[in-house]
Amino acid sequence: MIVLLGATGYIGRQFAAALEAQGWPFVAPSRAEVDYTRFGVLRAYLGRTKPDFLINAAGYTGKPNVDACEQNRADTLQGNALFPATVAHVCASLNIPWGHVSSGCIFSGAKVAVLGRGRVERDLTQPSMALMLRQNRGAFQGFTEEDEPNFSFRRPPCSFYSGSKALGEEAIQGFGQHYIWRLRIPFDQFDDPRNYLSKLQQYPKVYENVNSLSHRGDFVTACLELWRRRAPFGVYNVTNPGFVSSSQVVEMIQKILKPRRAFGFWASDEEFYRVAAKTPRSNCILDVSKLLATGVPMRPVEEALADALQKWSPRS
Repeated sequence: MIVLLGATGYIGRQFAAALEAQGWPFVAPSRAEVDYTRFGVLRAYLGRTKPDFLINAAGYTGKPNVDACEQNRADTLQGNALFPATVAHVCASLNIPWGHVSSGCIFSGAKVAVLGRGRVERDLTQPSMALMLRQNRGAFQGFTEEDEPNFSFRRPPCSFYSGSKALGEEAIQGFGQHYIWRLRIPFDQFDDPRNYLSKLQQYPKVYENVNSLSHRGDFVTACLELWRRRAPFGVYNVTNPGFVSSSQVVEMIQKILKPRRAFGFWASDEEFYRVAAKTPRSNCILDVSKLLATGVPMRPVEEALADALQKWSPRS
């Protein structure tokens, strides 16, 4: 039996749907029923239910976006760093293995090979990087699970949200048996305020950047498959292989959905941050070799995007 925390959230709902579809017994307590943020309450609950595995899909993301975390720093720190630490200590004390939904937003940029020498480039939107991306995509490699986060409180600048997620990973390292599953910009075919494809269609202007992405269903299936296969515990980047730019995704939206609106782009980073954003944004490429080496399949990002758009289900 599995205990699922955060079942009402965007990712938690997908975990609940997948567990139900696969016939895996699970319970999903609400905080109104069980205040699982409190050590004693959570330990007593898990002591009674005796789960084989626990999934933590709870956290604080800010609404409508991470800018809200700047104004709600205590809640952000509690949800993304202190709470995972509580879960880690409780599960370790009861010898319960568990999985934690983290984020790839703790990185910025990618590894770039130039003239046979590699370096980390934090900003992929600058003209020289944009040109290289068009001419030689193979020169860009993602961050692996062994790389130190470079968009965190220890490696500023970063958003408070990203800093709290990196701190959360630090807080649970070394306690018990667990997975850290790194999600990156979720999307699928269901129109939702949290869906990247929905956001792109609603933004007044699009911010051009380059990222790895996670199809929501693929992400959850991969996480559950790691546990089903009893893959080694540890950190896993769980994104669809490859990377895309915002303009590539917009082109796909235009080609497949044929929206009536025209898409405009912010003229520069300076304009975007002056008008539309209050805190730095993470844009990065993640390497998924470790995940694929376990035998867990993941569709290429372009394939997953095309499939989501072809099955697009707008809100009524």
